[in-house]
Amino acid sequence: MQSRIFPVNPSYTLTQPHSPSLRLSITMSSFSPKVSTVSIPYTQLKDKNADLSAKIEQGFGPNGLGILSISEVPGYSLWRRNLLHLGPRLANLPEDVKRELEDPNSRYNFGWSHGKEKLESGKLDLLKGSFYANPILDVPMTKQSLIERYPSYCGSNIWPHKALPELETAFKTLGKLILDVGLLLAYHCDRYASREMVMLEGEGLEQTLVHSRCHKGRLLYYFPAQHSSPAHASMSSWCGWHTDHGSLTGLTYGMFTRDAVEIHSPDSDAGLYIKTRTGQIVKVEYGVDEIAYQIGETTEILSSGRLCATPHCVRAPRGDAASGVDRTTFALFMQPDWDQKLYFPGEVHIHRELIQSNESLTFGEYTEKLLDKYYHLKM
Repeated sequence: MQSRIFPVNPSYTLTQPHSPSLRLSITMSSFSPKVSTVSIPYTQLKDKNADLSAKIEQGFGPNGLGILSISEVPGYSLWRRNLLHLGPRLANLPEDVKRELEDPNSRYNFGWSHGKEKLESGKLDLLKGSFYANPILDVPMTKQSLIERYPSYCGSNIWPHKALPELETAFKTLGKLILDVGLLLAYHCDRYASREMVMLEGEGLEQTLVHSRCHKGRLLYYFPAQHSSPAHASMSSWCGWHTDHGSLTGLTYGMFTRDAVEIHSPDSDAGLYIKTRTGQIVKVEYGVDEIAYQIGETTEILSSGRLCATPHCVRAPRGDAASGVDRTTFALFMQPDWDQKLYFPGEVHIHRELIQSNESLTFGEYTEKLLDKYYHLKM
């Protein structure tokens, strides 16, 4: 599967105080404050001598929102548009073609998936469809025993070569670009975290992601609403509250279209919401041409809380203007290899009932423990 997202109670709170520096960029909407992400120019990010610790701490540290964005990435704007424009075309392929792109053995975590996941209400999610693939390796593993145990990590990509041949190149190009930028960000995250903890060679976030074979891209298409959503629609109406399970997630800015024509969002309150350390819900905003990155739970645990994950959800647009509008976006879930040994610290502050102090587990074993907790299922 993609770096699995596990649901959280929206009343979840953390004990750290909210960063005063973030309050400076907050503006009020009719629902929640709006907060601009901490942004780092690509030219600074690629400079390994640059000290980005202050920005890493502001975005990912104990008082941050668990998100920051990278601006001015060469080639990104073009490849974002190239892929996101394919979302409606993929979702509107004939049903028999889409069925050929499904992979039940991976629990629909390769290829096309629609109506297989459940919403917070327990109902099947028919609001969006997803296409999953590993943008780096088409066949990450050939050993059958591992494929059977970890089918959503070790399985093979499924591409619509005849029905939509351009999808493969667009998906892989954007996915690899987001990974490459993510690796630069991971380097600076390691520099920040290593100021307060001993980090052995090969244990940092950067090296973990460099050697992984199971990064997973997800192209998401939100089907157009046939009727306007009521003003009291749930804040998590497009994607329920969850915290990312893996290491680092790269996100594009969503693309809205009506009748195949790109438009601006019909509702300024639609989009990504995050729960802060004090339990406040804020709407997070970043530029159309920026890549946003969010910390996952695995990184929070292994950094002993120096890099922090946060619960988040996505709100759908409401009102008459939202009728007939669809949305496409892309996420890259960067995560350790299934057999990567995770050495948990002496003090574990997340999933204490599952992880013992100073325990070591592979990422696959750790994932199985979480699946047992949340879904009572094995991989």
